[in-house]
Amino acid sequence: MSRAERLLDLMQILRRHRYAITAQQLASELGISVRSVYRDIAALQRQGAKIEGSAGTGYVLRPGSTLPPLMFDTEETEALALGIRWVCDRGDPRLALAARNALAKIAAVLPAEAKRELETSGLLIGPAFDNPGGEQWLAEIRLAIRQQNRIRIQYQDEKQRSSERCLWPFALAFFDNIRVLVAWCELRQDFRHFRTDRIAGLHRLDEHYPASRSQLLQRWRDQQGITTDKN
Repeated sequence: MSRAERLLDLMQILRRHRYAITAQQLASELGISVRSVYRDIAALQRQGAKIEGSAGTGYVLRPGSTLPPLMFDTEETEALALGIRWVCDRGDPRLALAARNALAKIAAVLPAEAKRELETSGLLIGPAFDNPGGEQWLAEIRLAIRQQNRIRIQYQDEKQRSSERCLWPFALAFFDNIRVLVAWCELRQDFRHFRTDRIAGLHRLDEHYPASRSQLLQRWRDQQGITTDKN
């Protein structure tokens, strides 16, 4: 492994960890000496990486330090191609366009060989069984999630019963055949899941909901028993 590749790997490890990681842990993961870790950290800091910490407390990468998209390995390139193709095929039109634009930006800065891998990857997305429906609401739901806006919807459940709900939307799940909005329901005073193909009307309200999106997401995960990586 060249030193340039090792520096990129070191940045990637730091990027994966939310909290400080010691030089010994870094050395063990990279298969190098602790002294080499100190030298590599110093080299990255000189190049502008926002790495904070010390030999005694460990190191953490602060927001704003990004990896150059020039050193993707073959499997990383395949993962990008597969993920972007899925979004192009399964996302709403605006999200699909954003995925295609992202692919073009990535391809523009990749070396020729990696660009060929990206464009000719043999990992394909199969067709969905049917149209999931509810696409007309997806862009507005994503905006409400992003801006943490309350929304009002008219909804029909599986028994065709209609109701009006005020919701705090914080997640949108994309399955092959359905899209599911995850939100706090003011009517039920609990988390609820709403299929977008059963939404008959939707209005995004100007006011923000009182909790943060990240808090709601964590509370929902705790309620569902979903564990997340705490690195």
